[in-house]
Amino acid sequence: MPDIRTLFIPSADPANPPRFDWALKRGDLAPDDGLETAVILSLFTDRRAREDDPLPDGSADRRGWWGDAYPPAEARAGQEHIGSRLWLLEREKDTQDVVNRARDYAEEALQWLVDDGIAEHIEVMAGWVEQNGEFTEQKTATVIPGVLGLGAVIYRREETPAKYRFQTQFMAR
Repeated sequence: MPDIRTLFIPSADPANPPRFDWALKRGDLAPDDGLETAVILSLFTDRRAREDDPLPDGSADRRGWWGDAYPPAEARAGQEHIGSRLWLLEREKDTQDVVNRARDYAEEALQWLVDDGIAEHIEVMAGWVEQNGEFTEQKTATVIPGVLGLGAVIYRREETPAKYRFQTQFMAR
């Protein structure tokens, strides 16, 4: 059974976060095979921060989905949480360390696709976004300040790899 197709809508205004919406097709909700929506929800919903994660606003709010407070008994340690910890980068400077953490957080958020047998493996890319929209691992004069690019390739058995690219304003300038 298909899911409702969820869209990632990046913001052109650095002061506003990206938006999400449901796609329409001929006046009705558009279907999705579930993978695109699963990737978007995995990356861009807030996973509960770990006890040792420094919080960007200095508060005690570790965010996360309320259902994560009650993981199923059979859940494996570290795999029972929904979403990603990318939100922890909201006030970070755009350094290589932050890009590396973004890649790690995205890999962590998408790992369940492999664990649940949906994908054979995944590849995650993170980098700065250049004026032409390409990602780069080298910080150059043509990168857009504070904009992080994320890419994911999901490899499934006997299917063409699914490729996703996102860019968003995570980091402070």
